[in-house]
Amino acid sequence: MDNNKIKFIAFVIILILLMAIGRYFHIDVESLQASLAKYPVLLAGIIFVVLYVVVTFFIWFSKDIFRISAAVLFGPILSTIFVFIAELINVLILFNFSRFLGRGFVEEYLKGSAKNLDGKIARVNFLWLFIFRTVPLIPFRFMDLAAGLTKLSLRKYLIVAVLGSPARIFWLQCILATVGKGIFAKPEVMINYLMLNKSAFIFTFVYLVLTVAVLVKLKQKSR
Repeated sequence: MDNNKIKFIAFVIILILLMAIGRYFHIDVESLQASLAKYPVLLAGIIFVVLYVVVTFFIWFSKDIFRISAAVLFGPILSTIFVFIAELINVLILFNFSRFLGRGFVEEYLKGSAKNLDGKIARVNFLWLFIFRTVPLIPFRFMDLAAGLTKLSLRKYLIVAVLGSPARIFWLQCILATVGKGIFAKPEVMINYLMLNKSAFIFTFVYLVLTVAVLVKLKQKSR
């Protein structure tokens, strides 16, 4: 086998192992909050960012545990800043991880319409990349990995991540800071929150409109 095949096989095996490990790994929200609460805010924020990046790379479980803990402990604004910093670090790690191990194989074996699609992704309008990053449609982790496999440049994707991530993160952190983890257990908690908070309702409505626009755009591209 050539080098690109070997690296791509390693890439797939690593992803499968990370997802398998994540199924058996558990972090308690209350324990995480209690551990971080022992430190001053700035130091706790630094520890949080390090844990967020390291743990969520090696252990593929939901990042909501970290986001809930940050929202409750730091509040919506500070938690947004800390999560944003962690996600930008993740962009650099995950993008380069998939670019190094998977891009060579993808570039070598893409043919026909798939190769044309790869080129179109690299030339896609900046606005659409921004919307893709902003709307709560695709998890950041999968976007970062997928971007690394395409012809898209790291510089362009990083700019999109810097500009498109804050609104999406802030939207969720505001809700989590008020509602907490109950939002995932009971959907009616989210509905009640939106009904009682006009600004959150408007923001969420705009989010839904953007999500529909992205879905329509994807459907047009597929045709």
